[in-house]
Amino acid sequence: MALGAVAEPPVRRRGSDYAQLSRRISEAGLLERRPGWYVTRIVLTLGAFVAGWVAVFLLGDSWWQLPLAAVMAVATTQVAFLGHDAGHRQMFRRRGPSELVGLFAGNAAVGLSYGWWVDKHNRHHANPNHEDEDPDVGAGALVWTPEQALETRGIGRWMAKRQAYLFFPMLLLEGLNLHAASIKAIVGREDGKYAVPMRRRAVEAALLVAHTAAYVALLLAVMSPVKALLFAVVHQALWGLYMGCAFAPNHKGMPMPTAEDELDFLRKQVLTSRNVRGSRLVDTALGGLNYQIEHHLFPNMPRANLRRAQPIVRAYCAEQGIPYAETGLVESYRQALGHLHEVGQPLRG
Repeated sequence: MALGAVAEPPVRRRGSDYAQLSRRISEAGLLERRPGWYVTRIVLTLGAFVAGWVAVFLLGDSWWQLPLAAVMAVATTQVAFLGHDAGHRQMFRRRGPSELVGLFAGNAAVGLSYGWWVDKHNRHHANPNHEDEDPDVGAGALVWTPEQALETRGIGRWMAKRQAYLFFPMLLLEGLNLHAASIKAIVGREDGKYAVPMRRRAVEAALLVAHTAAYVALLLAVMSPVKALLFAVVHQALWGLYMGCAFAPNHKGMPMPTAEDELDFLRKQVLTSRNVRGSRLVDTALGGLNYQIEHHLFPNMPRANLRRAQPIVRAYCAEQGIPYAETGLVESYRQALGHLHEVGQPLRG
């Protein structure tokens, strides 16, 4: 999608635009850490996560394990959100404590490589929605531009034609994809060296092995192999669906800048991001990612401060003549799916 015409202040002011906004945010105290809030959040989230697994153990060989698997998918995603916050150092300024929480939440609890995710996510934040720089919009199972669609062949082309209809069903496989990508990131090598930079590769590998062994052992210890397999399928499928639904509204269907677009940091982040309106329930359900514009402008801002930062950012964007995208949750999915459908149009034509 082209950036199109954007009302902008004189070029001479561009260098200071973000600095002015950052000053307002800082003066409001919104970059200060929220240790009390995060202690409460961590205790409640991990408490629910552990309580869920205790319930799995106590329930035993019962078909009621399948509804419980759906509940555990929600709990697992909430733990993953903690890993996201740790990766951005929203909890702690220092790298050590952030990595400790990230490794526990990601590798040990969820089975997702923290180091791989941080590397990938940082590249996304640096150049959101940039086809050549953002790994989240690179051609894969889904395509994000007509050019990517035209390059597809075989089953990939068949899927690209129908990707708007296949999007949510495909998310049911996202959990499996994340696990596979984590393993590949830890062991994958190119030209004689590891393809993905990772500070604690051995620790991450050991935690992923421990997670997998504990997961399989617990399920087989308390239920029959058939029920264990069905539990895993429901749990992993709904976890992937939830994760995908939390991240999909943020950038899909928003402008995709190219190397020819000369955007400063402020405009690069705001124009490519979309906020989702809603109550504090939406804040919790989406892990604060519904304030995507504020999060991209200030990645290390504690999640609890994003709601308070929004009026400041929105007002500042209005002053600068920068479009500020905000919509309801259902409409955000409609826009994202509309973009996917539009991208596949050349193949259907």
